[in-house]
Amino acid sequence: MRRRDFVTAAFPLACAAAQSSALTRFQLACMTLPYSAFPMERALTGIAAAGYRYVAWGVNHRDASGTSRPMLAPDALPADAAKLATRCRDLGLQPVMMFATVHLEAANALPVHLRRIEQAAAARIPFLLTFGKTEPGQYETFVTNLKAMAGTARQSGVTVVIKQHGGNSGTGQACARIVAEVADPGVRICYDAGNVLDYENSDPIPDLLTCAKEVRAFAIKDHRNTPKDEDCGPGFGEIDHYKLLRPVLRTGLDMPLACENIFEPLVPRPSAPEQVDALARRAREYLESVVRGLTHHERAL
Repeated sequence: MRRRDFVTAAFPLACAAAQSSALTRFQLACMTLPYSAFPMERALTGIAAAGYRYVAWGVNHRDASGTSRPMLAPDALPADAAKLATRCRDLGLQPVMMFATVHLEAANALPVHLRRIEQAAAARIPFLLTFGKTEPGQYETFVTNLKAMAGTARQSGVTVVIKQHGGNSGTGQACARIVAEVADPGVRICYDAGNVLDYENSDPIPDLLTCAKEVRAFAIKDHRNTPKDEDCGPGFGEIDHYKLLRPVLRTGLDMPLACENIFEPLVPRPSAPEQVDALARRAREYLESVVRGLTHHERAL
C-alpha cells in the first residue's frame, strides 16, 4: 500500500477514534528548554513577553555565574514546585507540563517519577513528560515502572505522558502499545513528531493515526532531512502541522502544544535572549495560524 493510500484509508478511522462532539482546546505553550543557556527567570519573562499564556518547565538553566542548574531538582520539596508555579502565574503563565528528567529504564526511575508526580500535583501541573533511552532494551522495566506509578499519578490529578524518543518509545505506534499494556488512564502519550522523523526517519503523519486516541499533548518540534539532518522550530521543517493536528481536533480536551524547539535550521543558535524571544513569538504565531485555520475549517463542515 502506498503511503498516500494508507493515510487516506486510515485518517477517518483515526479521527473517529479520537473525536468527541466538542473541539479540542489547544493550549499554546513554550518550554523553557530553548532558554537553557539563560537564567530561569529570564526564560519565564521572555516566554510571557512572547505572548504565551502557558509554559512547560524545561530541564536546566545557566545562572548568572554561568553554572547550569536544574529548574526544579528531582529531590525538591513539593512546596518548592508550588512556589515556582506561583511565580509563573504571577507572570501570566499557566504551567501545563514538566519533565521527569530520568529515563524510564533507569535504576532510580520509579522513586524519581513518584517525587516528580508529587511536585506536579503541588504545582497543579496536569502533565508529567517522560521517555526512555534512545536505544532499545529493558522493555519490561520501562513498562513495569509506568504501571507502578500510574495509579499514584491518576489519584494525584497528574497524567504521565510518554513521548517518542527512539528505543522502546520510538514511534506513536510503539507508545500506543505501551499505553495498552499499562492499562491505566494515568499514562497517555505526548506526541513528538520531530523525534519520529529524526530518530526513526519515519513520516509522523501516518504514525500519529495509529495512536491519536491516546494523545493528550504534543511536544512541538520540526525536523529537516534536507539539506541537513537537523531539528528545528515548527514551520521550518518538513512536517505538515495541519495534517498533524487534524486527527485530534475533536477530543473535547485541553491539549498543550508545548514548543520544545523553536530554532531556525542551518544557522547558529542565538547568543542573546532577545533573539530567542523573537523565535518563540514566531512559533506561537505560526501555531496560532494552524489552529485558527483548522478550527475555522472544522466549524464550517
